[in-house]
Amino acid sequence: MGTIQALRGTRDILPEEVVYWQWVESVARDILSRSAYQEIRTPIFEATALFERGIGEATDIVGKEMYTFMSRGEDKYSITLRPEGTAGAVRSYIQNGMHAQGGVQRLWYTGPMFRYERPQAGRQRQFHQIGVEVLGSSDARADAEVIAIATDILQTLGLQNLRLDINSVGNPTDRQQYRQALIDYFTPYSSELDADSQTRLTRNPLRILDSKDKRTQEIAQNAPSILDYLGVDSKQHFDQVLQLLTDLGISYQLNPRLVRGLDYYTHTAFEIISDDLGAQATVCGGGRYDGLVAELGGPDTPAVGWAIGLERLTILLQKMQQAPKKTLDFYVVSRGEKAEAQALLLAQKLRRIGFSLELDLSGSAFKKQFARADKSGAVACLILGDEEAENQTVKLKWMATKEQQTLSQKDLLGKTDEWRRQIDMLKTQ
Repeated sequence: MGTIQALRGTRDILPEEVVYWQWVESVARDILSRSAYQEIRTPIFEATALFERGIGEATDIVGKEMYTFMSRGEDKYSITLRPEGTAGAVRSYIQNGMHAQGGVQRLWYTGPMFRYERPQAGRQRQFHQIGVEVLGSSDARADAEVIAIATDILQTLGLQNLRLDINSVGNPTDRQQYRQALIDYFTPYSSELDADSQTRLTRNPLRILDSKDKRTQEIAQNAPSILDYLGVDSKQHFDQVLQLLTDLGISYQLNPRLVRGLDYYTHTAFEIISDDLGAQATVCGGGRYDGLVAELGGPDTPAVGWAIGLERLTILLQKMQQAPKKTLDFYVVSRGEKAEAQALLLAQKLRRIGFSLELDLSGSAFKKQFARADKSGAVACLILGDEEAENQTVKLKWMATKEQQTLSQKDLLGKTDEWRRQIDMLKTQ
């Protein structure tokens, strides 16, 4: 019997890569917390009907990409692993009566999503997102705020070559008129469209604009623009969003072909794109979805949000080689039964008072432990052998200068402020 491998479309995130994920999550958590967004955690599987009603049965996600199965037990029903985060957040918003609290709810989440797609760099069948949802405001400032926060997160991480593509898909009346215009335009070309676009022609013609087929893209170049079909209110909202972005110093590019892949979008739709990622260029995507809460059984509630794909983002950060350095305060080496027992006790005491350290558990010779200490990135090494164990002392070796001193274990634990100052000073050098 061979070894069991990770399933196709899934991958292990190993420690050297996890530091990038933790960095992204830490930056996002800090910025979102300062912006009054509250974290929400929803189940990774939901009733299939949630996504059929919320995302739209005519979308590729529902039609081709969802992981759906029947529940076990007597009352069998269809369950789906979540393909995106918004529908679950909205379901929770309705079910838990958040709308009854009044005012605007600012929510954010992070976690795995699941779609059956052809795996490639930056796109897996299990993938991860950070997302935000602002529920209860139709104000154009909400659209501008979520875009500004996404921009802040990406720029704080050091990303440079970013472009904001933005469009308005209008309200349902605007879209219905535009939908008919697209049908009228594409119908004469129907035999030249790719198979998926031929199916979409009558079911969801806006999705033809998203086709990756070369010939379909050529035909779509001269298709009508949604911006020509916006009503007065839709145009006013979009103009306000664009003016607010200008006021914030956020540059943008109008993209009338941008429709996003989900049926629930209304008005603003946007993507933040990196020029460093090749074909998988979108790092953040989102927009307004004023009809989704009511579609899922809640009251009429305007809403806007976005999601950042963590796989694509971490690929970018790794290319930039900007992983934050995690420096240990101490590396603890010990040799001998009594010394090893004392080393564990000392390590735990230091951890409890706030120091970071690694305790060498190999039991190997001092030479090998010192070699690992050199590679650990620790500021100082604590050494315990038979003599130190007998005398209740410890050798402290500063890794940068190789200077070494012997002190009592009591003094080490009693002068924590002094050691903290020295270590922090050395970390900044």
